[in-house]
Amino acid sequence: MLIWIGALIVGAILGLLQTGWLDDVMNFVATIYVRLFQLLAVPTIVLAVATTLTSLGKGQEAGRIFRHTISYTLLTTIVAAAVGLLLYVVIAPGQLDIKTVETDSPLSTPSTQLSYIDHLLTVIPNNIVKPFLEGNVLSLLLLAAAIGIALARMPETEQKTVVVKFLHGLQDLLFMMIRGLIWTLPVGIVAFAAQLSAQLNAGVIADSLGKYVAVVLGGNLLQFFVVLPLFLLLRGLNPIRTLSKMMPAVLMALFTKSSAATLPVTMETAEQRLGVQSKVARFVLPICTTINMNGCAAFILVTSLFVMQQGGITLAWTTMLSWLLISVVSAIGNAGVPMGCYFLTLSLMSGINAPVAVLGIILPIYTIIDMVETAVNVWSDSCVCAMTDHDLTDRNEG
Repeated sequence: MLIWIGALIVGAILGLLQTGWLDDVMNFVATIYVRLFQLLAVPTIVLAVATTLTSLGKGQEAGRIFRHTISYTLLTTIVAAAVGLLLYVVIAPGQLDIKTVETDSPLSTPSTQLSYIDHLLTVIPNNIVKPFLEGNVLSLLLLAAAIGIALARMPETEQKTVVVKFLHGLQDLLFMMIRGLIWTLPVGIVAFAAQLSAQLNAGVIADSLGKYVAVVLGGNLLQFFVVLPLFLLLRGLNPIRTLSKMMPAVLMALFTKSSAATLPVTMETAEQRLGVQSKVARFVLPICTTINMNGCAAFILVTSLFVMQQGGITLAWTTMLSWLLISVVSAIGNAGVPMGCYFLTLSLMSGINAPVAVLGIILPIYTIIDMVETAVNVWSDSCVCAMTDHDLTDRNEG
């Protein structure tokens, strides 16, 4: 992270020099990275969602526990994204005054030119290749979800095993390419930062970026201290007691920035301190670590809207609601690649030709955002686990 911050500073300085040939070089390098991100964007989204939903099919054997887990996961994730959207509309981060980027994304079309039915029809593909060529994110998510659910419901045959292994093999190959790209990313950050600093006014950056941070962190804090406790209260659980018992896991998540690394502590804490049944904790928490990404959903939505706004994309209500859906599905299918939600958001923005260079100015503060996001994710996992255990206990006693 220190290397990336250093690259950001170097790039900003180079941009301030206002040297013609140097600006041309930085623009050339930035264009290369944008094209590479666009290359990986579509397979990243499709494979992440498809493989996640495919693997979740195995959980159907657990019946009631699985259904409760999925229901609470969807509810909390949708609410997290909705809170982020509401704050974005209320706080309204401003423009950074960069050159807008042309985009042919179907989702960028102003709602005044499309009825709601026409807008919906742009999502339904009539050609399996067309969404990939156009980078229509909603259509791609629809296809990926259909493939994942269909594979999950297929009987366990040799043919299914071959297809699933093929998808996971492609994903492993993609991850290797992504790691290689991220390893060289400091070079791209220098170029992106140089582009931005050559165009931006420092005062505008501080105001707009400050509001963006307020939306992201404010949404996460509301989810942590208000929304999730309300979910617990509605299920007859004491949120203060639940949080105090799960605090070791939440604190570890805050400092490790990894739900997966925190999982053993989360499971142990849920069983030994919170008193959750072992069969529930050991089933629910691994699933939640994979799909229950409240903080990630809010980050994807808010950051995507912020970046699209800088690219001149009209943020009509149809667009914002479409991206709420995209953020929820993307968060559920978020794969365990380096930088998680950040790279997934970057891929989504690359897919619609939004100005991904804007994401460079978020990097210096992303560590703090990532810490808070991970703490929210683990706290949400804990709440889902506690509510599922409470529901099953009530039913058994009844």
